[in-house]
Amino acid sequence: MHLRYIEMFQAILQAGTLTDAASLLNISQPAATKLLQQAERRLGFPLFIRAKGRLHLSPESQLIKGQIEHIFSHLCDLQMLVANIARADNRLLRVVTTPTLANAIIPQSITRLQRLMGKTSIEIATQHSREMFKAIVLRESDIGFTLQESPHPDVRCEPLCTGLLTVIAPRGTWVGREATLPLPVEALADANLVGISTADSLGRQLQSYLEQLSPPPRVSIWVQTYQIARDLVANGEGLALVDPFMAASGGTNIQARPVEPSVPITLYAAYRIDGALNSVQRQFVQCMRTVATESVATLPALMARTGAA
Repeated sequence: MHLRYIEMFQAILQAGTLTDAASLLNISQPAATKLLQQAERRLGFPLFIRAKGRLHLSPESQLIKGQIEHIFSHLCDLQMLVANIARADNRLLRVVTTPTLANAIIPQSITRLQRLMGKTSIEIATQHSREMFKAIVLRESDIGFTLQESPHPDVRCEPLCTGLLTVIAPRGTWVGREATLPLPVEALADANLVGISTADSLGRQLQSYLEQLSPPPRVSIWVQTYQIARDLVANGEGLALVDPFMAASGGTNIQARPVEPSVPITLYAAYRIDGALNSVQRQFVQCMRTVATESVATLPALMARTGAA
């Protein structure tokens, strides 16, 4: 099964006709017909059956479709990797980050980097952690910033800063000394809570943390990012459990208290294990470490200020 046959197979699946498949492959229709015939002769069975002007999988093709799609996916990844290696030198700093961090500490870190090193060419992308690790392996990005470690053997995760899982609430929810103390998790029982999607490991950790409560919190709104949760809380839609970096960037319309028992939340820099970071990349990692550490350090003062209001 030659790779060209696999490309033809996938093109026909996508297009439905030989003419359209040929267009996808940038070859003529007769060349596409010849290529399909060659593949079928080599394999010894038909790949497609024509019905009502379109090509449909033969029974034999149904058996190999999954494996072909798996190989084609890896081929696409290889092509992307080659292209990214070729263009990497043209982009000095390529960063991928989770949406939460993109809004909480990335902007301040960029400003700090520009102040230290002058104008620097930077490319910022946002992805959830699973897609982030793949982008790093395929060299679409050089560094990733996330709140969970990578299970990928080719990605190293360097811890930069650790804070505590934090409850945020609309300003005025807690007053006096109460606002300056950690919030016992039992206080969230039957509370009006903005729910965070459990699509990632941190979300699942939050869900398991809340499952111990009886009665459970009342969740009427579910969101996928901590930024949306923070904005809803600022608008008076209830409480939310967020990472400490998002809590510290909440502004004057929210209050924040770490939960008790405490749950540590760590910021990681993720990069490939097969190459050293250049000087600009290392400096940006250090900027992220500094900004994150300063951000977490502001939480006690934020608690005291809002508690006195």
